[in-house]
Amino acid sequence: MTADTVIAALSLPADARVDQRVPKKLLVENGAPTAADKRQINEGIEDIHWLAALKPATIGVPVFRDDTREYLEIAVLSLTLRPGAKAPRLTELIHRAIPYPVFLILSLPGSLTLSLAHLRWSQGQSGQTVLDGPLITTKVSAETPATDAFLASLNVTSQPRQHLYALFQGWMERFEAHAAARHTGKFAHSADPAAAERRRAALTEHDRLSREITGLRTRAAKETQLNRRVELNIQIKQLEARLAEATTDLS
Repeated sequence: MTADTVIAALSLPADARVDQRVPKKLLVENGAPTAADKRQINEGIEDIHWLAALKPATIGVPVFRDDTREYLEIAVLSLTLRPGAKAPRLTELIHRAIPYPVFLILSLPGSLTLSLAHLRWSQGQSGQTVLDGPLITTKVSAETPATDAFLASLNVTSQPRQHLYALFQGWMERFEAHAAARHTGKFAHSADPAAAERRRAALTEHDRLSREITGLRTRAAKETQLNRRVELNIQIKQLEARLAEATTDLS
């Protein structure tokens, strides 16, 4: 699986294509708040390409404005990192540095990750944007029925077209459906906003329970008192039952 596979799946209109290399200097100047970040950009990034600019003139979808945010266009970027690069931090820096919502295709040796993040106006700095919520990421691996269905769902023309915010949110819901498919084995896009919200809550709960179960298993493995180990195993069984319920809600 390569970035080209995802780019092909997006079916970016010719009028929207930019295909320009982004100098790392621009990212250092605009998106590196610390010396460590500057070093990560210079040493960890192999290449950044601005692939496309999705805006009314190129895809026929209106801009979006309200008191919280203004989406004039969506940028599609590819980022190639070197071995050992701190991918989570560099991904966050890209989303923070660019004043448009970004569909980011991140390539590392042996892996491919896609990420999205909503933006909103900064409350402290007029005219500046900040991340609105966590990054939404999904790893794309070898072709499976779920992966093939996910990629087929990314086509720009398949997203909501009321405005650019709705289009971007459509991608987010498909990312969440792909995350759910890792647990259910089946990719299924949410039928409506309420279903998408239920799945979002179930994913959050699933991740929380999984982390808690992992922590309890680690504690149980180290526990030397038999009665305490039994108590921990009972807690694990209870959480596993709740995890199964959360998995059902992912469908």
